[in-house]
Amino acid sequence: MATENRKQQLHVFFFPFLGHGHTIPTVDMAKLFASRGVRATIITTPLNLPLISRSLQESTALGLPINLIPIKFPCAEAGLPEGCENVDAITSPDMFPIFFKATTMLQEPLEQLLQEHHPDCLIAGWIFPWATDSAAKFGIPRIVFNGSGFFPLCVGNSIALHQPYKDVVPDSDPFVIPNLPGIEIQMTRMVLSPYIVNNEDNVIARLSKAAAQSEVTSFGVVVNSFYELEGIYADHYKKVLGRRAWSIGPVSLCNRDIKEKSHRGKQSSMDARDCLKWLDSKKPNSVVYICFGSYSDFTIHQLREIAMGLEASGQNFIWVARESKKTKKEQGGDIDEDQGWLPEGFEKRMEGKGLIIRGWAPQVLILEHESVGGFVTHCGWNSTLEGVSAGVPMATWPLCAEQFYNERLVTQVLRIGVSVGSKKWIPVVGDYVEKVAIMKAVKEIMEGEEAEEMRNRAKELARMAREAVEEGGSSYSDFNSLIEELVGLSN
Repeated sequence: MATENRKQQLHVFFFPFLGHGHTIPTVDMAKLFASRGVRATIITTPLNLPLISRSLQESTALGLPINLIPIKFPCAEAGLPEGCENVDAITSPDMFPIFFKATTMLQEPLEQLLQEHHPDCLIAGWIFPWATDSAAKFGIPRIVFNGSGFFPLCVGNSIALHQPYKDVVPDSDPFVIPNLPGIEIQMTRMVLSPYIVNNEDNVIARLSKAAAQSEVTSFGVVVNSFYELEGIYADHYKKVLGRRAWSIGPVSLCNRDIKEKSHRGKQSSMDARDCLKWLDSKKPNSVVYICFGSYSDFTIHQLREIAMGLEASGQNFIWVARESKKTKKEQGGDIDEDQGWLPEGFEKRMEGKGLIIRGWAPQVLILEHESVGGFVTHCGWNSTLEGVSAGVPMATWPLCAEQFYNERLVTQVLRIGVSVGSKKWIPVVGDYVEKVAIMKAVKEIMEGEEAEEMRNRAKELARMAREAVEEGGSSYSDFNSLIEELVGLSN
């Protein structure tokens, strides 16, 4: 009873990086803490509040102790357009350094909140390196959440420490990632960030280096993963690299019913019930789901190639096609939304066979449906883990960030996917992939003996993911250890 009382007195601040891919799992994490009786407070900017409030509807209705506090984002002071409070809202590459610099201006207002509310712990996004010092000022632990798994953390550390890409010519020649357990992993300079390869000195590069250092000096790291998925890399991260870390995922599995899953993230562009009804009409494992996250911004030509590749594959599909402002600008502005980026007559030919969702989709609900048999993904960590949790093989199409690392995990370590053939690190638009390669990859994860073997491996991982978050499971136990440690510190 005394332990339970101390848990209820525990108060944790959550301060996610301002991007959907970081905010959504942080909200899930806050739900997990609140479900154990811990008071959770999420700090974010005014324009990001509605997304979080929507995701918390069911939890707050049940009386879980979760609060929201807005913090002003300095758009005007930084020289950003009004309303640019989320990295996914950026429309020009030139705005990225300005946006990241603006995030450093959040230190003072966050510290004012820490002083006012006296939380027992601060869980902050990785790109807020100053958060470790801010928490220390008030004598509380800062825990890092960087939104990726142990495998990409280990690969990224090895690349930063050993620089195996140096002197590799040409850029397309492979090099081995050194000091990594398990199978040999190769990469090329082409899939690494230019600021790493060229040793660039800019706002983002400096922040990233500072973030890596603050991770070392912080109280530890919470990782949205589970031990059975990447145990040798979790051990390497903790025992060889000497980092403190807790596996508490997959956090998306905290959403149990249809409402919770459909309310996760932004408002869906299609009613979840209509989407499920369409899926109900299809045979098991007969639909491929295509989605590239909240960050991608493909050109008209790439969208056409995807459409033609899907049609040529002969598969049923759900395609989340987020037509961008840039795409409409390419088309000349005020014209019919489908003109130009879809092949002529495509939707009529695909009627009953393909479903295009323009905007946001209830991804977890779709992936978990029995009719979905494959997933074409950009390999963001959330999507990768949601695909694993749903037990579906994946066709990997990384764009940038750590997505090429995640691709190696899916295709080479776990052997539950195939590469579409993306070979270059190109933010937002990604490397150009032709329709033949798209068709081939889709068929490889949907048809034949190898697809079935991948699916069986994926289903086994999905079973282990669910067991990990249940009472007595690896993530459940690791999460308990973290809470008990925080309770001990707060006394």
